Amino acid sequence: MTIGALIGAALLAAPVAAHATAAPAAAPAAASPAAAAATGLDDPAKKDIAMQIVSSAENSSLDWKAQYKYIEDIRDGRGYTAGIIGFCSGTGDMLDLVEYYTQVKPGNVLAKYLPALRKVNGGDSHAGLDPNFTKDWAKAAADGEFKKAQDHERDRVYFNPAVGQGKSDGVGTLGQFMYYDAIVMHGDGSDSTSFRNIRKRALSKAKPPAQGGNETTWLNAFLDARVWAMKQEEAHSDTSRVDTAQRVFLKKGNLNLNTPLDWKVYGDSFHIG
Repeated sequence: MTIGALIGAALLAAPVAAHATAAPAAAPAAASPAAAAATGLDDPAKKDIAMQIVSSAENSSLDWKAQYKYIEDIRDGRGYTAGIIGFCSGTGDMLDLVEYYTQVKPGNVLAKYLPALRKVNGGDSHAGLDPNFTKDWAKAAADGEFKKAQDHERDRVYFNPAVGQGKSDGVGTLGQFMYYDAIVMHGDGSDSTSFRNIRKRALSKAKPPAQGGNETTWLNAFLDARVWAMKQEEAHSDTSRVDTAQRVFLKKGNLNLNTPLDWKVYGDSFHIG
């Protein structure tokens, strides 16, 4: 939600089939890159865990697949927050989503709101959206193509960049999740609290494994920078999604984000077995 709730059947890369008829001996080597491509948070099971943890913070529920239809103004200055990752009418990602949905399904129930979404981008206004936008969003959420569109934009804007940067930094599944949760909430713009600048702030204190640093030390520095960023804005000043969730996993040394997982967010307890 660029800054999410102030960010699904996920678009996961399908395994590449190995065609070994011409050179049987090469089949194992051909299969290994596909297997290696999903060894972190992009592994389907881990991705589902990530979505559940984010949903616990964004929607107080582990049932992230029920959130395609979610929409409300949470009074954080970003207009409507909606969908599986908290797309916001005031931050541009909701506009991008509806534009993409309209590309794949012209004439959909939300297409008529594109002019209004362009006008309210950057603020908290509902001008041109009320009174029926929330009802039409719920109607759209019953459409499989809209769900796919939400998945697509989540992956394009948030999930894939976070996992890519995590792998580049040499961090495991937990670290990739920390990046993902940060980019969901803060976006990756040029402001001081964006994901890239949170990471830059952490770099002044520690080095990621890819630069020779200790992974736990690096992730603690990243979380310290994340907490600083959260405290810069009243809407994000409750840092429990770090303090009683991500930091708990890190203290236990659970760098692969293995289950069972127990954590708290905003005072609510959650468990994945």
